[in-house]
Amino acid sequence: MFWVIRSAVVLLAIAGLAKVWSAIGRSKVLTVVDPVTGLQFGHLMLAVGLLELAIAGVCLFGKAQKLSLALIAWLATNFVVYRLGLWWMGWHKPCSCLGNLTDALHLSPTAADNLMKVILAYLLLGSYGALLSNWRSGQPTKGCKSVCSE
Repeated sequence: MFWVIRSAVVLLAIAGLAKVWSAIGRSKVLTVVDPVTGLQFGHLMLAVGLLELAIAGVCLFGKAQKLSLALIAWLATNFVVYRLGLWWMGWHKPCSCLGNLTDALHLSPTAADNLMKVILAYLLLGSYGALLSNWRSGQPTKGCKSVCSE
């Protein structure tokens, strides 16, 4: 479980910082309205970036592993639902999940989108897998005895 949480901290911090950095830019795409939420991409990227940073902070500094895993699973599930919404609406453009960071890394939008799909699958399967493993073992998660007992 520890490795899932620590790796998620790194991934969420990088993605969150990239979104916040991009959201405060002046790109015209930031004024485009997101087809799923109805928010401008700039506002959506800022909100999601701050949320990713907040969850990374809870995972890094919090003692409740079960809470950390649940937050990671919740966020990853929301990303899957969002992507399914885009697919259902016929939106076939690559996700700009990393904002301007893709330019700095010299990644094409398609390569960045594929990378984010792999990271999303990792976060989703890793968090749910760790939660399932914990549940099947029947033992409380370290640091969660009083806060997360069932």
